[in-house]
Amino acid sequence: MSDRTEDVDDLPEQLRIRREKRENLFARGIEPYPVSVPRTSTLKELRERHSTLAIDVATGITESVTGRVIFKRDTGKLCFATLREGDGTELQAMFSLDKVGEALLESWKGDVDLGDLVSVTGEVITSKRGELSILAATYAIAAKTLRPLPVEHKPLSEETRVRLRYVDLIVRPEAREMARTRPTVMRSLRESFQSRGFIEVETPILQVMHGGATARPFKTKSNAYDIDLFLRIAPELFLKRCVVGGIEKVFEINRNFRNEGADSSHSPEFAMIETYWSYADWDAMATLTRELVQESAKAISGSHVVSHFDGRESDLGGLWPERDFYQVISEGLGQEVNPETSFKDLQSFASKLGIKVDPNWIHGKLAEEIFESVAGDLLKGPIFIKGYPVDTSPLVRGHRSRSGIAEKWDLYVDGFELATGYSELVDPVIQRERLVEQAKLAAKGDLEAMQVDEDFLRAMEFGMPPMGGMGMGVDRLLMALTGLGIRETILFPLVKLED
Repeated sequence: MSDRTEDVDDLPEQLRIRREKRENLFARGIEPYPVSVPRTSTLKELRERHSTLAIDVATGITESVTGRVIFKRDTGKLCFATLREGDGTELQAMFSLDKVGEALLESWKGDVDLGDLVSVTGEVITSKRGELSILAATYAIAAKTLRPLPVEHKPLSEETRVRLRYVDLIVRPEAREMARTRPTVMRSLRESFQSRGFIEVETPILQVMHGGATARPFKTKSNAYDIDLFLRIAPELFLKRCVVGGIEKVFEINRNFRNEGADSSHSPEFAMIETYWSYADWDAMATLTRELVQESAKAISGSHVVSHFDGRESDLGGLWPERDFYQVISEGLGQEVNPETSFKDLQSFASKLGIKVDPNWIHGKLAEEIFESVAGDLLKGPIFIKGYPVDTSPLVRGHRSRSGIAEKWDLYVDGFELATGYSELVDPVIQRERLVEQAKLAAKGDLEAMQVDEDFLRAMEFGMPPMGGMGMGVDRLLMALTGLGIRETILFPLVKLED
């Protein structure tokens, strides 16, 4: 029955012993990986059904339950084990010599290790200490583990948790909680949009040109069409095509891919929610975004106050303050800065702040770098920063009364950007001019600059209504709701290859 591809003798002792147990089970005609095992109830169902049992009661009810063995005490004629199922519910199993016989008891002691998945069939009882238990009559191995679980009282490092998420889910309640929190938030977002009449759509991941954001794309190739393609960096240009087609309230929850750095708030692959609302503007999108976040908070905590995993509480309720982008810079530097401030003066300010200026940066990019340097504790938020430079916002409408800035805001929470919103540019002539400027930047070596998307421009020429737009990172929303880093909110984030 053996199909070993490595020499057992070369394995570490724990792995070698478990491999030998696997071989021994096969030799005795016992299947350590059966097609199925008895299961009449989940551990959670059993606990709910018998939650009021008194101490030291035998119900006469026989059940078959399954779980992972996370604790095992084999002493003489009575053995104890704790089984845990996927949602974290635990139940005690008891093996008594007079109930199962010597052969089965010795099999349990010798064949079963911590981490094994088992099925235990027996009577539902409460112990003399009142612990709900299964008094075993028989058992079966559901899956023999060949690697030992980590010791539960020794925390896994973040790198290990991320790399071995399946182990993290087994041993750490917080990991299991996050796996359930995320779909709760996703469901809340969809319900919030649907209650407001928005339609959910799906747009392409593979695109013939990248656009909708200034970011460096991943490149691939279609063998069928013999063309180069890009993985989506944003769904914006396709969602706006939907608006042209008459879907006046549209949203998408999507996966985006940006070939850039990775840190506590950035991941090369991430989830994003993006929405467009005909005849709305940046103020309406700010209100919508606040409501989406607050409704998500209520979905997981019952109120707008959320508890972070480190014990800190964050109040996301009420109205959120707004500050002007250039006013924040002016206050931080102690002198007025505005869109007309010369690039040379901005360079001087940056130098004093210790910012290394990239020669390819444009005026607005340099202003944004200065902003991030001086904003400080202000960005702990939640707070809307409004009025960003127009030259870094090629898809955004210019401000209706102030030159040089766009009707764009960024929402900051806990020091990171959670969402961004706009009054969208809908004039196809100006949009072409903006994209041509982006193409010039690309020609000079800017790997994040957009391309001239002729099909998108053609769509705009059919008439795009005034509208507001918003993009929000779903992983970052989870960060704001839980206090965790981005790699903890993504179930399987991209990590470097192991050595």
